[in-house]
Amino acid sequence: MKKSLSVSSESSLPPLEDDVDSVCSDELLGSQSRRWLADLLTADMPPESGDVNTVGRDGLFVDYHFPLGELEMQSNVKWKRPKEICQSPQFIVNGATRLDVRQGKLNDCWLLSAIASLSVHRSLLEKVMPLDQGFQDGYNGSFTFRFWQYGQWEEVKIDDLLPTQGDNLIYLSSPEQQEFWSSLLEKAYAKLKGGYRALDMGFPHEAMVDMTGGVTEVLNVVSLPRDLPVLLRDLLAKGALINCATCQGPLEQRNELGIMYRHAYSLTAVERVKTAYSTEDLVRILNPWGNTEWLGPWSDLNSPEWKTVSPEEQKRLGRVSREDGEFWMSVSDFRQNFELMEVCHLTDALSTLGSKAQPWSCVKHHGDWVPSITAGGSPRGGLFWQNPQFYFDLSETDNNTENSQKTCSFVLALMQKHQRRKGISLSIALHVYPARSKNTYLTPQDLSMVRPVLWSSLYSSRREVVLRGSLKPGHYIIIPSTAEPNQQGSFLLRVLTEKGNDAIPAVKPAPKDISLTELSFPHQAALPSPKATKQLFKKHCNKKGLCKPVHLHSLLTEAIQGGVLAGSEKNLALEHCKSLVVLMDSQGIAQLSWPEFQGLWDKIRKWTDIFLVFDKDKTKHLEYQEVAPALKAAGIMVDDLIMQLVGLRYTEPNMTISYPGFLYLLMKLESMIHKFQAYDMVGMGTVTISYRQWLHMTMYN
Repeated sequence: MKKSLSVSSESSLPPLEDDVDSVCSDELLGSQSRRWLADLLTADMPPESGDVNTVGRDGLFVDYHFPLGELEMQSNVKWKRPKEICQSPQFIVNGATRLDVRQGKLNDCWLLSAIASLSVHRSLLEKVMPLDQGFQDGYNGSFTFRFWQYGQWEEVKIDDLLPTQGDNLIYLSSPEQQEFWSSLLEKAYAKLKGGYRALDMGFPHEAMVDMTGGVTEVLNVVSLPRDLPVLLRDLLAKGALINCATCQGPLEQRNELGIMYRHAYSLTAVERVKTAYSTEDLVRILNPWGNTEWLGPWSDLNSPEWKTVSPEEQKRLGRVSREDGEFWMSVSDFRQNFELMEVCHLTDALSTLGSKAQPWSCVKHHGDWVPSITAGGSPRGGLFWQNPQFYFDLSETDNNTENSQKTCSFVLALMQKHQRRKGISLSIALHVYPARSKNTYLTPQDLSMVRPVLWSSLYSSRREVVLRGSLKPGHYIIIPSTAEPNQQGSFLLRVLTEKGNDAIPAVKPAPKDISLTELSFPHQAALPSPKATKQLFKKHCNKKGLCKPVHLHSLLTEAIQGGVLAGSEKNLALEHCKSLVVLMDSQGIAQLSWPEFQGLWDKIRKWTDIFLVFDKDKTKHLEYQEVAPALKAAGIMVDDLIMQLVGLRYTEPNMTISYPGFLYLLMKLESMIHKFQAYDMVGMGTVTISYRQWLHMTMYN
């Protein structure tokens, strides 16, 4: 009998509108899960471990990292490879199309609609799903997919074991029984999010962002312009992916005309159709269930409207008269039957492959809100000027002959990074101000005299806030902020414009009586520059360009010795470095590549800023009473029980925490919260794991 462990908390199931990968922080965990975290925090660190990804008895890859849910662990569910399900499985049969997506026992139509939209664009599909994979030459039981996460593409490797009941796939499948690309893509995305159950309810626009790297905005259909076909054509011409849904009614039940309530559809085309009497604007809609179509005018079956359209015109539209989930409807009926439209604006992902679409040009900026330094809160407070500022240059006007006024269109997107994994959703917003002449930075005095020309209507706790607008050519300042001052967080700002326009970080002028060092981030006085850090990595890594814990120990020792925290390296232990390496190690080999080390170094810089701010007496140690506020500034809320354990396990004999100890503590806490939530698939505060998974989680962290 398979051993399993179940850990639960008293937190309740989040409402449906919460983000699907939202995460509980320590303050949200109940007593049992706090004990789980306490056990892990007080555990001794093990020796370095090897790669836990291995092969099964048949010599094929088995992914022991994939989290299982309750359904997949039932006795009547068998995990089978495609070769056990059919005789000649194929990755793709006759091309990957929007019709290859048939929903299973998950309420993940939100994801399926994004996959269907993705399949329309081969270049985007290839970015997510390398097409040179299959079940023939080189087959080893593994498949690799890529998803966009906070500005970069992350690789997700899975095995091809799929849950079945009676040789039928439980979840997503293709109508073509030998085809498995869509099923494997769903499994890879499930692994990214924490398991199949994490896909049960969600937002199509977030799935579209993860699969395209685009920017998605949610629009109310009732507020769309009267000439909707023009807007839709413009959006599709830029390669936008469009989903639509209703918000009212019983979940996934139909209205009298066949449209399902609270169910995500894809809008894939808009066409002006010639009839025997006039012309009609139609939109093409896809139901990812693969059936259950529109029953009103212009429906597929027995609709008198199609009898007025010539066979040649129907062929031009690619119309198929069968109940396959794809149908046409008039624009007026679209307005009456759908409430929300989610538009994913693509950047330059299509342009390199010669697509006719002309997507936006995109500029990305990663930034941080650091308490007492760059976290000024909203304009209502007196610290708004402390927030990061970005100089926005609009010089190239739109190529829009219908608009006599020369303006520059753009889309701004502010995404908070990794906050859900810490259990915190910041309320964020964007403001755009006119820039002052001969100055690329707005001072407190400037902000008191000018008003924003564009801003988010409300502060939002969603993962990403999108602000679309159009302004006259000129110079502007973009200010991303949180609702409250002194909130710790990281963000990604994306600026989408026509080619020729740009956005760069604004430069804060240095008053004559203040040194540049005093105005810079504190870590700049404690750690080497980015260029020097890369040289240190090359100096201390092994011949393969990989950094093991012993290498990291040497690197950090040398890095700390050259700054204001010199002497702290005496408190740096090899055990600290093992923990730091293991957290960032994505391959399970206890060593870091350069990209992985960069991720670790970003954390160290942010945490160094926090340490220096809260080390008020400059002793290079945090007093015990300073630790909880410092953890809060890092986005981690802890209760009295956890703080007692911190005092027992992580402090020096004088109840202080050294700089290396602070880094170690933060890494440990963040790692434990991430691991808990990786198995708490939908934020229910309950974890069910196997005996093997428990040992791996506790022994290798």
